[in-house]
Amino acid sequence: MSSGLDTVGKLVGILVSGDNHFIVRGPLPDRESALALARHWSVIQIGRTTPPGLAGWRISTKEFREDLQWAAIAPGTGETSTAVAQLLGEMAARGIGIQDFRPPLCESSVERCW
Repeated sequence: MSSGLDTVGKLVGILVSGDNHFIVRGPLPDRESALALARHWSVIQIGRTTPPGLAGWRISTKEFREDLQWAAIAPGTGETSTAVAQLLGEMAARGIGIQDFRPPLCESSVERCW
């Protein structure tokens, strides 16, 4: 798993997981890290600390869509919203590669894949 510590804060991207998404500061995560981040951020637990292996990424609340430099799609439940799908399309049109880490069988909107 990539820790992302060397580039935290320098890159901005979007991590999509089912019907959820996160605007993230940090490098493009590898598959293992993307899945771990989606799991970590999908369930809110008060007082929980970020595991050391995920310390290189953080959720960002104030970013411009034009500044997004990477996109990753992790398995999750529900369907991606129309707005997020449109944003991913805009990013692809700008030449930004979208890393899709969903296995082929996880494209169903009701299947939990992790």
